[in-house]
Amino acid sequence: MPDVPTSIPAPVRPSTDLAADPTSGAAAPPSAAELLDFARRTAADAELVASLPLDPEGRSWLRLDGPGGSEAWLIGWPPGTGTGWHDHGGSHGAFVSAAGELTEQSLAARIPTEGWKTLELADGVDRERRLPAGRGRAFGPHHVHEVINPSATEHAVSVHAYYPPLPLMRRYSRTGQTLRLEQIERPEEWG
Repeated sequence: MPDVPTSIPAPVRPSTDLAADPTSGAAAPPSAAELLDFARRTAADAELVASLPLDPEGRSWLRLDGPGGSEAWLIGWPPGTGTGWHDHGGSHGAFVSAAGELTEQSLAARIPTEGWKTLELADGVDRERRLPAGRGRAFGPHHVHEVINPSATEHAVSVHAYYPPLPLMRRYSRTGQTLRLEQIERPEEWG
């Protein structure tokens, strides 16, 4: 998760009303498309985006209330910073650039979640997306990517939402076509 927590309490955001599951009477969990819609609407909230203190050295963040019990974050990215390769522990999600531009490097391949330490990636699995302010993407539970603020001078800000809330994140290193599992982080380690 982000590097530098802010001490400002997270704003309370109303959850999106989701259709009730007629068989159980409970609200259906938010889909990746609903998370993307939430992230777009939240990224368009100029007052909220401007309220995030930007740290010149590390990422900063505010935790938000996402729709239907999802986990959401407003994240500030200093120039040149990134996440490194990671997954979301089986959660699906979405993110949208709210200010500045982010670049996403991702793999167009389903990576097994257990039983390996090193994988040799096939040719042609790399994808790159430029995400200027207002653009984003949704992703499924097996998504592996890294997100980077490519600017040498400007901060970027983005909104991220995950369902179920992140149970863990797996961190990877990559050398050429070799992907290596380096670490498993749990929510209590994110501060």
